Amino acid sequence: MRLDKYLKVSRLIKRRTVANEVADAGRILINGKVAKASAAVAPGDVIEITFGNRPVKVRVLSDAEPRTKDVAREMYEIISEGAPE
Repeated sequence: MRLDKYLKVSRLIKRRTVANEVADAGRILINGKVAKASAAVAPGDVIEITFGNRPVKVRVLSDAEPRTKDVAREMYEIISEGAPE
């Protein structure tokens, strides 16, 4: 699944266009490398997103599209949520 679509369906970012903008700005890393919106996401990948000055690191558990929003939280696990540095 594409990174921008994954961020939207997992509800880490509310809109796909916003996910595209964040990726184009270079604020998303997959396994430590800067990722474009079109990058493929697979289970086991670690995604780091910088929201302003607050980094969030999650591990991808599933890339299957969820049927309901309750299942969306099961698509990833939060590894760390950083406080502003």
